[in-house]
Amino acid sequence: MELKSPPPHSAMPASPTLGFLLHEVARLLKRRFEQNARGSGPTRSQWQVLAYLAQNEGIHQSGLAELLEIEPITLCRIVDKLEAQGLIKRHPHPSDRRLWLLHLTRAARPQLVQLRKLGAITRAEALAGVSEADVERLLRTLLQLKANLADACVSPIAGEKLAREKRASNG
Repeated sequence: MELKSPPPHSAMPASPTLGFLLHEVARLLKRRFEQNARGSGPTRSQWQVLAYLAQNEGIHQSGLAELLEIEPITLCRIVDKLEAQGLIKRHPHPSDRRLWLLHLTRAARPQLVQLRKLGAITRAEALAGVSEADVERLLRTLLQLKANLADACVSPIAGEKLAREKRASNG
């Protein structure tokens, strides 16, 4: 597969690192999705809440904030707006009065269909010229990277490992 050079105005170095390239691709995907979605209703952050909620119907607000990796107060403001638009309904938790469980309304379902269409358009633009085999290989590789990093995140950090090795060799 031949890689196209980035446009001259790109800030990407001549030989990008994996992390830099993944960040740039994610940033551009997000930007293009926002362009495609402009004028379709919800904001990108509202789309993200709807998409995650569709996969986690009945979750409480703090659990959803954790999944989205945003502050609970930030999610609260987004949920307030989505509730005002009639797309989300808060229900009290049956045994904990402090918690609210989130559910999509019927009005949210057509929005999710629109979200999926916009996502498909954006993915098609991003993957133009990439063979199906390369797309499958890319997805497998990214899933492996995700699994590796998820495992690494629950292991001692590199600095701790190096310090232990240094102590062991000096001891």
